[in-house]
Amino acid sequence: MSSPRVIDVPALVESARAGSARAVGRLVSLVEDAHPALREVMAALAPHTGEAWVIGLTGAPGVGKSTSTTALVRAFRARGSRIGVLAIDPSSPFSGGALLGDRIRMSEHSTDPGVFIRSMASRGHLGGLSWATPQAIRVLDAAGCDVVLVETVGVGQSEVEVAGLADTSVVLLAPGMGDGIQAAKAGILEIGDVFVVNKADRDGADATVHDLRHMISLADRTAPGLWRPPVLKTVAVQADGIDAVMDALDRHRTFITSTGELRRRRERRAADEIEWIALATLRSRLSQVGGHTGVDGLSSRVADGSLDPYAAADLLISHIDR
Repeated sequence: MSSPRVIDVPALVESARAGSARAVGRLVSLVEDAHPALREVMAALAPHTGEAWVIGLTGAPGVGKSTSTTALVRAFRARGSRIGVLAIDPSSPFSGGALLGDRIRMSEHSTDPGVFIRSMASRGHLGGLSWATPQAIRVLDAAGCDVVLVETVGVGQSEVEVAGLADTSVVLLAPGMGDGIQAAKAGILEIGDVFVVNKADRDGADATVHDLRHMISLADRTAPGLWRPPVLKTVAVQADGIDAVMDALDRHRTFITSTGELRRRRERRAADEIEWIALATLRSRLSQVGGHTGVDGLSSRVADGSLDPYAAADLLISHIDR
């Protein structure tokens, strides 16, 4: 097998920061592939991060996430902002790649040099996000994006990780889909900063808004000093209501900046990223321990009752750095 091609990381980072979409795409690919040069890449990018506003968009399939994302990109571009879009798609069971093509769904912006769009495969990762998403956000941040929009696969009861990843989380719902009840079941009421009832030209939109506002009022998020999530109506395909969404996003950004919540959210995000990298490194080292002190040898002893799992774990860990 051939060794990975040597990459000139400083030159690649410089090119990405100069606005090269090809260089940005190359860096995101290095992230997705967990390339050996990734440590050097992250070290080179670190001094240039921390400026982008990260907005997560999540919601059940069919609520119009891609259409809403397109409308928001259009609105931000009208302000002159440079935008990065990470669309997390279901993985192909054959190739592991993204099944949906967001360059097709967002073709309006695909040739705009001020917009970078990338579909990323979730690769079976629970939470609606790809495991590589946090570092891909770092790439777009360092490349000069003012706003990074992260569109998730779709919401389920374990797919609320976007709240830990984003500065502002937008939850999209649609009338007639039972989304209000599903939101309560999935815990989405706790993670949304802005709720948007899309396809509001359909019957039942007002009832969905009413139900959401009622449930939010019961969720202990109305105390003084806390952000009370607004519930807005849009028809994203016609851009109706997008101005109100933009206003809500601006107000939330001002709120979390002034209260220190933005800093707290970013520190929690960094802590999660550090923990994930540390655990991945630990798993890699554990997999290299073989023989009777490796996972296979110890699991056999635990299965036949000659060793308890805690003692087995201690033995495994003790051999990592030997």
